[in-house]
Amino acid sequence: MIAAAAQTACLMEVLAPKPGNVSRGRDLPGLTYRDFVFSVYAIGPAFGRGASGRVGRLVLEAVRATRRHVGTNTNLGTILLLSPLARAVLAPAGEFRDRLRRVLADLDLRDARDVYRAIRLAEPGGLGRVAEQDVRAAPTVPLLECMRLAAGRDAIAREYATAFETTLGLGERLDRRLRTARPPLNPGATADLTVASLFVWLLQDLGWTGPIGAGDAATLRPTRARRRDSSRARRRRTLPGSPAAPRPGGAAPPPRSRRRHTRPAPRTTARRRARRPPSGGR
Repeated sequence: MIAAAAQTACLMEVLAPKPGNVSRGRDLPGLTYRDFVFSVYAIGPAFGRGASGRVGRLVLEAVRATRRHVGTNTNLGTILLLSPLARAVLAPAGEFRDRLRRVLADLDLRDARDVYRAIRLAEPGGLGRVAEQDVRAAPTVPLLECMRLAAGRDAIAREYATAFETTLGLGERLDRRLRTARPPLNPGATADLTVASLFVWLLQDLGWTGPIGAGDAATLRPTRARRRDSSRARRRRTLPGSPAAPRPGGAAPPPRSRRRHTRPAPRTTARRRARRPPSGGR
């Protein structure tokens, strides 16, 4: 189910038209919709097998599988975000946010080495050089510490450093974060964060995450009771004789006029009357 949710979230994101990103019917130079569909197919087995293992190993296996099908980077950021979330789903009992914090705190030097290998294999564009813990060299500190060092310049690293604050802030807060980030997030990071949020929403809707924690569970999805009440309200609005919904400003809409539909009388033109044969024969 975790693998299916990861693939579904990726497909939902790439199917939606959006500025600056690939979508169905809109390719970019060297990056096509077909590449993303193949990538969705590729990561399924890795998330099916590796969600119960170490985060770094899951990232590396998912990137390797993607590269066997696609010759360019399509999902490195997505894999980096989904991997600790998938591991937290299978972590011991507790609120999801607390389980995720424990997963992040458990990241060690082995995870850092595997993630660095995955980044070099994916070859993302725009990768600069830094003086400390550069991705082209072997890391010497645990993965979470590497992410904290990069949090000021990378949106994915910032999620690790903040325990996925943006990803778990679905709805209004996520939208505000994506729109008002300074410096603005690049289209790829925006897509990655959207996929991660969809992934959590899908698993929470299936009951796999349990409570999110910190009052965020209500923002993920409406409860079954709220959905049922909303459905009943929609049905009431469609019933004959139901009161009309108030308009903005308190003004009620004018009552509907009941028009009686009568069958129109048959029309006989003068031309048709002239063509009728005279009575009494031919």
